[in-house]
Amino acid sequence: MRKSKLHIITMILILFTFMLIACNKAAPSTKDGEKEKEGSKVEQQADGTRDFDTVKGVVEIPKKPMRIVTDFYGGELLSVDANVVGVEPTAFDNPFIKDLLKDATDIGQPINPEKVLELDPDLIVVMYDDQYEQLSEIAPTIHIPYGTATNIYETVKLFGDITGNDKEAEEFIRKFDQKAEEGRKQLSGIVDPEATFGIYELTDKGDLWIFGDNAGRGGQALYNALKLKMPHKNKNEEQTLQLSMEVLPEYAADYMFLTTYDPENKGEALKNLKASSVWQGLDAIKNNLIFYNDFDTYYRYDPIAIYEQIDLFVDMIIESSK
Repeated sequence: MRKSKLHIITMILILFTFMLIACNKAAPSTKDGEKEKEGSKVEQQADGTRDFDTVKGVVEIPKKPMRIVTDFYGGELLSVDANVVGVEPTAFDNPFIKDLLKDATDIGQPINPEKVLELDPDLIVVMYDDQYEQLSEIAPTIHIPYGTATNIYETVKLFGDITGNDKEAEEFIRKFDQKAEEGRKQLSGIVDPEATFGIYELTDKGDLWIFGDNAGRGGQALYNALKLKMPHKNKNEEQTLQLSMEVLPEYAADYMFLTTYDPENKGEALKNLKASSVWQGLDAIKNNLIFYNDFDTYYRYDPIAIYEQIDLFVDMIIESSK
């Protein structure tokens, strides 16, 4: 009887021991749990900050900024998939990015620091430095002066670097090059290789300008992507050059693209230009190769706009050949 009881007790102790071992394997200790939590925090904070050289000196910025406010670099930042939470008001008129800004806030122009503060940005990127010191007190602020980058490749690479989105920048450039090659193929056999293409703008005051390849109005799409020729007189030494009516014929192109800056929609300047004997005497007018383009659509020069403008120019040129 004693042996039987002893055997039962022994079996119970052995069973209990196995249960304890199983429980220890199934559930980590408190210290192990703490290590797991600490590990996830380290991963979240791994990005940290880095030094970035600017015209204002070295600025410590997040390696991966999550909430960015900018004045005039909305399209540049969006091209590399950055999160723009605040931008100047005219960006919302940009047909190429307005849908991407549906959750962004208008921060005013000049920038309203109170609105910026409310947005709690971790990075501010500005083209103009009028409020640089004030904005720097809110978040790390980078001043990138207008014209810092001279083409779409430099621009996308720069903003990919600023945001830590280098892979996104590379992907955008890949798509841009593909779009440009497709456009050139579409125009092959349609456009005379010696034909010239000019970009012009008329102001509401009646001033007429011609543009190069990096001053908006579609220059990068037309000249850099599609590889079309500028008017022979324009050597692109100046990105913008004001023309008098007397010299206009010297700068006229076989294909002419005109935008009109007329914020009050008066229409008077364009009416006067069209009535001019000089304008009517141009070959592009006689050959119906003049294109009157929307200002907001072609004024834009951010990478997304340039990408989309390729198709717009290709479509216009093909349509004119029919």
